[in-house]
Amino acid sequence: MEKLRTELDAKQQLLEQARYRGVELEKENAYLKESLEKQKKDLEAIGEQFTKEFKLLADQILEDKSQRFTKMNVETIDRLLKPLDDNIKQFQKQVQEVYEKESRERFSLGEKVKELSELNRTISQEAKNLTEALKGQVKTQGNWGEMILESILSKSGLVKGREYTVQESITNEEGKRFQPDVIISYPDNRKVVIDSKVSLLAYERYSSASTPSEQQAAVTDLLQSIKRHIDGLSVKNYADMVETLDFVMMFIPIEPAFMLAMEHDPSIWNYAYEQRVLLISPTNLIAALKLIYDLWQREYRNRYAEEIAKKGGQLYDKFVGFLENFRQVGDSLTKAQKTYEQALGQLKEGKGNIILQAQQLRQLGAKAKKNIPDEFNSISYKLEE
Repeated sequence: MEKLRTELDAKQQLLEQARYRGVELEKENAYLKESLEKQKKDLEAIGEQFTKEFKLLADQILEDKSQRFTKMNVETIDRLLKPLDDNIKQFQKQVQEVYEKESRERFSLGEKVKELSELNRTISQEAKNLTEALKGQVKTQGNWGEMILESILSKSGLVKGREYTVQESITNEEGKRFQPDVIISYPDNRKVVIDSKVSLLAYERYSSASTPSEQQAAVTDLLQSIKRHIDGLSVKNYADMVETLDFVMMFIPIEPAFMLAMEHDPSIWNYAYEQRVLLISPTNLIAALKLIYDLWQREYRNRYAEEIAKKGGQLYDKFVGFLENFRQVGDSLTKAQKTYEQALGQLKEGKGNIILQAQQLRQLGAKAKKNIPDEFNSISYKLEE
């Protein structure tokens, strides 16, 4: 029984210990729960803090990146768009300049059109006046033809008064005076007489004719007028008044009139040729004058070649004479050199040379203001010794 009581006490004691231990464990558990709860809250607070800070940092990073990206984009876009902007501005400037230039040109063109219109009216009126004047007076027609002829001659390269003369007065055996429009000289002393003949009235009627019959009548008058001029030139017999005359050229200043006559009567050229008259238009005259100009240029070159050969011969003779004189100068210089050396020898060589005697005179007391040059003194000293 005692044993049981002892065991019971032991068990009670163990129970009390277990009960105490349980209380301790409960306290510890409560403390751990409290600590765990506190740590949990702390972790949550830390998590919230970290979340806030991370969000703030992310926002800062994003804002910084956004700013940098925006800046880079602006710089990139500016770098890409600046040339385009410059080109656009340049294009705008060019467009403005072109517009202003076109405006000025349009204004200027308008003024020019007005000027041309006025000039056209003036020319038309002057042409009309000229036509009326030419139709009214034969003398005026002749002056006009001579003006055309002289204009062609002035541009041919031939020189007035040298290769050709204008209105030169000549007389026949009977003393009758004539004045052909132009006399052209060839290099071989042959000559050509050119007379301008105008048949304007008939050609003007042909140009203004409205029916074929009127045109045919005008052509007939034109051919008859040209033949009368041919006969008139043939009768003058310029060959008796101008020596070495080759041909007489009848100049028709109206090219279309010349072509019209040749077209309707090709035999008219032979008719003129048989009377030693050549029919010639402005185009043919220009070609003929070019040929005459080339002949004169060849003649001048030949004359220049002869003159050059003559001058060259004279220059050669002068050169030979110069060489002879130059040789004489050399001989004279050689002779003068020998004479100089002989005189120098007398001056400085030998016992009785002049330099030595002069030095001796000075040593004897001769008064002198100047000294003998060093190069001669060295010689004299040597001789003196």
